[in-house]
Amino acid sequence: METANLALILAFVGFGILIALAGTGSIMGTAAGAMATVGAVKKRPDAFGSFIVLSALPGTQGLYGFAGFFILQEFVGPEMTLLQGAGILGGGIALGLAGLFSGIYQGKVCASGIDAIGSGNDVFGRTLILAVFPELYAIIAFAALFLIRGIL
Repeated sequence: METANLALILAFVGFGILIALAGTGSIMGTAAGAMATVGAVKKRPDAFGSFIVLSALPGTQGLYGFAGFFILQEFVGPEMTLLQGAGILGGGIALGLAGLFSGIYQGKVCASGIDAIGSGNDVFGRTLILAVFPELYAIIAFAALFLIRGIL
């Protein structure tokens, strides 16, 4: 197999992992928030706006994955090196996994906050603060993608 073909294969697998895992984290996180909203809105329909914000928050991980593709796509082509293909694969795995797990766990934090608000507790702001903690690791992985890009 030619080196250029192997580099392209590595890059495309990296992009697939990046987008699929980060997107899956957002799917699972936003679904957890939405499911909690369905139960909480029965008790507190007036808090629906807060529920929507908390339900949507884990959607950012999928956006990081999509943005990661745009950051690295300029390196993909028939003239790319094996190092570039491996860098895209490594970056894709890193951001994909960080997006997957941070999206899932951010969704759980948000769902807990939605349940608490539905029970009459005033915890919207505190929930937002706590939900930033899992998000931070997706942001760090996204920043690392910029560093990887600089090496390529």
